Amino acid sequence: MPMTELLQAAVLPPNLLPTALLVFVLLYWLTVIVGLLDMKTVDLSLDDHGHLHFDSDAAAGEAGTSWLNGALAFFNLGRIPLMIFLSFVILPLWVGSILANYYTGNTSLLLGLGFCLPLFIASLFVAKFLTLPFVKLFTAMEKEHGGGEVAIGKVCTVLLPATPEHLGQASVRIDGAPLMLNVRSTKAPVAKGETALVIDYDAHRRCYLIEPFITN
Repeated sequence: MPMTELLQAAVLPPNLLPTALLVFVLLYWLTVIVGLLDMKTVDLSLDDHGHLHFDSDAAAGEAGTSWLNGALAFFNLGRIPLMIFLSFVILPLWVGSILANYYTGNTSLLLGLGFCLPLFIASLFVAKFLTLPFVKLFTAMEKEHGGGEVAIGKVCTVLLPATPEHLGQASVRIDGAPLMLNVRSTKAPVAKGETALVIDYDAHRRCYLIEPFITN
């Protein structure tokens, strides 16, 4: 399919939703590249009770069932950043939508949306396969910093609020370079923008433990 024809197909009614999702992903990664957002600004984590935590600068939502926890783990979510997984879901979804509507000659928005459901399910399994190398990469990175020795005793800046129950994020400078940490507070909640002291590493929950740091 020539490039011009591909661009024309992308904005046809049956492909509008996948195209909009692809544009969203491209804009997200553009903001990450230029430094406006961190790769984990939008992310999720699973706690020990099977609850899903969705963290962002604007909101944090909760939902949790055992089957959902299992499904998320099956698709590598919680082991890699959410946006990496979504990128590998949306790209094959977009390609599949373009091809399905092109070869069926479909120009109907409703039928195009109908195609999206089976394509989305198929894209989830494609994303599971494509993200396996990233699982290994982030696992290796976690092992490198997972002992907790690198950041313990350092003062960090909280980027996402942390409580004893809810996972947050913080940035700490190691040898002049910023290191992103998943954190929980040990006592009082720590708000975004506050400084905290990294006191320990929880290997079971795979996060650092922090407490408010007050300077004289």
